[in-house]
Amino acid sequence: MSTQFVLTLSCPERPGIVNAVTSFLVRHSCDITEHQQFDDPDHGRVFLRTGFRTTDETIVLGGLKEDFAAIADTYGMQWELRDASVKSRVLVMVSKFDHCLADLLYRWRSGTLDADIALIVSNHADLRPMADAAGIPFEHVPVTAATKPRSEARLLELVDQYDIDLVVLARYMQILSDDLCKTLEGRAINIHHSFLPSFVGAKPYHQAYQRGVKHVGATAHYVTADLDEGPIIEQEVIRVDHRLSAAQLVLVGRDAERTALARAVNWHCQNRILLHGNRTVIFS
Repeated sequence: MSTQFVLTLSCPERPGIVNAVTSFLVRHSCDITEHQQFDDPDHGRVFLRTGFRTTDETIVLGGLKEDFAAIADTYGMQWELRDASVKSRVLVMVSKFDHCLADLLYRWRSGTLDADIALIVSNHADLRPMADAAGIPFEHVPVTAATKPRSEARLLELVDQYDIDLVVLARYMQILSDDLCKTLEGRAINIHHSFLPSFVGAKPYHQAYQRGVKHVGATAHYVTADLDEGPIIEQEVIRVDHRLSAAQLVLVGRDAERTALARAVNWHCQNRILLHGNRTVIFS
């Protein structure tokens, strides 16, 4: 049996970075199974993702992290090293629309979602039966203007209680506070029901219909305090034409939402996304 690990990092570009990583892995009897890198000449920065394995049972995650820290300090790396066999724990937030949740649950049950859905949270109770059918805990956390601070505090309690790695807003129709966005920075993904930045606000598909659009799309992005302007992870676009009504555009758009969100969640949980300011570097 072998243990699989994933190392991701970014740092200022300079000679010797790849050699330092590969030499480290050789010294620890590790075999590289995947290596991808991106050199960004505009910012003088290197982004790297390396998958590796070992059959040496004495090699453990904590020891690897401790030994690699010195190399990371030398090169000024922002880095993460994780055991690839341990799936990320996901909290899904929903309101009343169920299509994104249904898709994530299907992928989770079929084993194509590289994560464990640990909890479903909603500001309404409508989708509790869907959670019950899947055998996943459901938490109803109502939100009003008066209770919003208390509701968000409860959400963070649940994040800690269930040891959550990623929060997914699967058509959760509430705006998170700036403080909560900052607390969840880099570990909360939202699906926006339009091809950003067009058609923001209410009824985006009806807006698109009025403009006679030829493409309908959806954008999965990280949550930030700037509403729907966080780093973009994935965008799905579907060609349409004048024959589709506004109601039909909604159905097409929901397909785009499901696809974009599922990809974004998988890529995040597989450590394929590296953040660089308001941009993302994504290794396929």
